[in-house]
Amino acid sequence: MTVRLEVATGVGTIRLDRPPMNALNTTTQDALRTVAHEAGHRDDVRAVVLWGGEKVFAAGADIKEMQAMDYEAMALRARALQDCFSAVARIPKPVVAAVTGYALGGGCELALCADIRIAAQNAKLGQPEILLGLIPGAGGTQRLARLVGPAKAKDLIFTGRTVHADDALTMGLVDKVVPPDQVHGEAQAWATRLARGPALALRAAKEAVDSGLETDLNTGLDIERSLFAGLFATQDKETGMRSFVDDGPGKAIFR
Repeated sequence: MTVRLEVATGVGTIRLDRPPMNALNTTTQDALRTVAHEAGHRDDVRAVVLWGGEKVFAAGADIKEMQAMDYEAMALRARALQDCFSAVARIPKPVVAAVTGYALGGGCELALCADIRIAAQNAKLGQPEILLGLIPGAGGTQRLARLVGPAKAKDLIFTGRTVHADDALTMGLVDKVVPPDQVHGEAQAWATRLARGPALALRAAKEAVDSGLETDLNTGLDIERSLFAGLFATQDKETGMRSFVDDGPGKAIFR
């Protein structure tokens, strides 16, 4: 399999495994969607790590496969392409991308689907589709602009240039930069910490932020209010508040 789900201690690792560069062909895209749905529905998965291995995250789409496609073929495929990436973005649990080596084109778009991005010092990210006479088609024009702002997004998309990890950190494209041999460990630690948290509250927090970004402030506040009130029906709320009153903050053990 080119994509698999590995689960341990509450953390599900979505592992890309299509050597040498984890090129995202249609088979890999479809497998990614299937695994993302599985991670979202499994009760033993409380947080997710996106991981391409020690050398490369994902260098982009399979260009040879795309070269053979005409307008009709891509018109039929484009929706499925976006749906595969959206399946990752919609995992109702915290998701962290552990970025090593190249995250270009579709690889960068996949990293954008995570909630947090931890990058190796030698990582390179970018949207080089313009150099092929194309534009990003798996969410890059939308998620990148929302993350770093339209001007910085247009700079990367218009020029097709790649940015090193430190520059990506400065512009907000990644959230932390560490030595290459620490990337997976940092991502795993982040996911493990959140896997011990209140699952329904984390799900609600992610939904409130992501849904709120797609609408106006008042509608976003409506979404927040509904999700906030709903959590008062959960056992995690009882556990968290009881622990706070009895033992002080930060000591609750959520089941």
